[in-house]
Amino acid sequence: MALDEPDDDDIFFETGGISFVIHKDLYEASKPIWIDFVSTPEGEGFVIKSSLQCHSGCCS
Repeated sequence: MALDEPDDDDIFFETGGISFVIHKDLYEASKPIWIDFVSTPEGEGFVIKSSLQCHSGCCS
């Protein structure tokens, strides 16, 4: 996740007062996408889940 401005190849969403931008191709490959903010004893942060299949790298 990063701060960015939308361009012609992006899809723009706004929910709960938060704006999201995602490249159209990535959105089509990974939808549906769920973004949530969680608080746990280990800390706070965003959790992002999608239909993308993890084949290598850092995935959980």
